[in-house]
Amino acid sequence: MGKCLDNRGVALKSTREKKESPKQRGRVMLALVALAYLVLFLFDANKATIALSHAAETLMMVAPILLIVFFLMALLNVTLSAKAIAKHLGEESGLKGWLIALGGGILSHGPAYVWYPLLAQIRQNGAKEGLIVAFLYARSIKVPWLPLMASYFGVLFTVVLTLFVLLGAWLQGVIADILLKHYTRE
Repeated sequence: MGKCLDNRGVALKSTREKKESPKQRGRVMLALVALAYLVLFLFDANKATIALSHAAETLMMVAPILLIVFFLMALLNVTLSAKAIAKHLGEESGLKGWLIALGGGILSHGPAYVWYPLLAQIRQNGAKEGLIVAFLYARSIKVPWLPLMASYFGVLFTVVLTLFVLLGAWLQGVIADILLKHYTRE
């Protein structure tokens, strides 16, 4: 029996094939990292100890941000339905969705990877991919650093650069939406 192909000639998975869950991927990743540390420890215990020390320092640095993001995720689950998220950040969100994504990106702090779980959950609940791209791109604008930038480069330069970054964030989001609609089928 032949395989079913999509419009790009890629074999479609049958409904019987189970998709690997994020929890399973997380466990596999944890096991691989633990194995890597074990191998490193066998070859050079001193370097393994230093690496674990740096990992612990990094964890302590991002733990407060992770707690805030997990709190926001829980709050999001309790207060907003998928329908509400789709209304504000979905296909029909329009200008309001872009303003939320760009403004949220500017106001967000901490490392980008800490925001990935929340953004993935929002995406699963119907947010447009382009808005998530715009959010991540707009994170390059750091409000606390704008006065320092203005003092070094001038107010006009700072305003023009900030506007171009916002324009770039919007364009990247639009391009992502076009490409993802064209190359994905769900």
